[in-house]
Amino acid sequence: MNVTEKQGILIVEDDASLREAICDTLELAGRTVFCASGGTEALAILAAQKITIVISDVRMSPMDGIALLREIRQRQPQLPVLLMTAYAEVDKAVEAMRSGACDFLLKPFEPSALLAQIDKYALPEPGAILGVIAVDPVSINLFGIAGRVAQTDATVLLTGESGVGKEVVARFIHKNSARKEGPFVAINCAAIPENLLEATLFGYEKGAFTGAQTAQAGKFEQAQDGSLLLDEVTEMPLSLQAKLLRVLQEREVERVGGKKPIRLNIRVIATSNRDMTAAVRRGAFREDLYYRLNVFPILIPALRQRPADIAPLARHFVQEHGASIGRSGLSLSAQAEAALTAYPWPGNVRELENTLQRAMILAPGKIIEAKALSLAPSPAIPPLAEEEKLQDAEKSADNGNMKDLEREHILRTLAEVRGSRKATAERLGISDRTLRYKLKQYKEEGYLQD
Repeated sequence: MNVTEKQGILIVEDDASLREAICDTLELAGRTVFCASGGTEALAILAAQKITIVISDVRMSPMDGIALLREIRQRQPQLPVLLMTAYAEVDKAVEAMRSGACDFLLKPFEPSALLAQIDKYALPEPGAILGVIAVDPVSINLFGIAGRVAQTDATVLLTGESGVGKEVVARFIHKNSARKEGPFVAINCAAIPENLLEATLFGYEKGAFTGAQTAQAGKFEQAQDGSLLLDEVTEMPLSLQAKLLRVLQEREVERVGGKKPIRLNIRVIATSNRDMTAAVRRGAFREDLYYRLNVFPILIPALRQRPADIAPLARHFVQEHGASIGRSGLSLSAQAEAALTAYPWPGNVRELENTLQRAMILAPGKIIEAKALSLAPSPAIPPLAEEEKLQDAEKSADNGNMKDLEREHILRTLAEVRGSRKATAERLGISDRTLRYKLKQYKEEGYLQD
């Protein structure tokens, strides 16, 4: 076996003639193929090669296809596995799907059917993911999963630290779905005042409230036949969460002041940078709504968890922003790229982009050196870590002390950033609206002066 890493398809079949026929078919179609006569050999190939999909027979000895599937799930949980059998056994098909098989192929099958299944489920090769930068294996797996769920209409919940690129993944899902010709509508639930959020989401009829001089379709209606992104959904008030739950359950919406329900044909994608299960436990987010949104959860790794993406992303931002600031033709030195890759990026991709924009202004020549990056030796604590501190404080105190600890932490953070509310919200990992509410409360209670 060639131990040089290559990207390819792994065929596992104990029938030598059939194995050779399948491999020949795929090679004639221009695919890179690795062949194994059994489970043990297949696992050895998986350890040495980059495999995009495993296609395995079910009836093999001593390790059958189901046992191999379970072993692969332990080692590479994101890798798609397609099982094939000459026997139309319903119980085996059910067991395979429950064990994590992406699909079941009944022999004999046409070459076109096999190729169609591979194209449907295989993880994309590096550089083959259109519209995104995904070089690190973690990112390749992420967008492979996103591409597969894009083929369905399942509701998707994207979670991860602030700045990891949740909207990028959401747009990728939309562009790779059957709804790609429809609209992609995004709404930031944290950015709209509570008294306007309902009308913005659901729309309103003329005269529904003061100032409603004409009827207006809401974001749900605007996303008809497309996708709706509910960004930072955990910032939605509880009163609106109940209404959102009903819309998701009934797939219809009523405008504010209206009486006629409007049927919806949309795909919903929600995002959050919070620990949503903790929010449910605290009573800040409805449990039934959480399960309604959490149909297909995708956790987006932090940038520090996919370091191979850092330099390609940095080059992309240099090229993207160069023209807009009048500095086209800039490039990064090898030392600068090494410094970027070594930095932990608490602010993730958003911080990386901001850093590159600043460096492009500061760089004296055509080459951006490490010095121009101005990377801090001790980066700020990631927002999620700050939020976890608040949650830990809540867990360790009774209800009476909880508010005191939270107030002290917020006011101390505000003082550390010299009164900057934006910096305070970013460091705490809370929305500007939530911070405004807290500070107003502290002023009324006499803990904060103007």
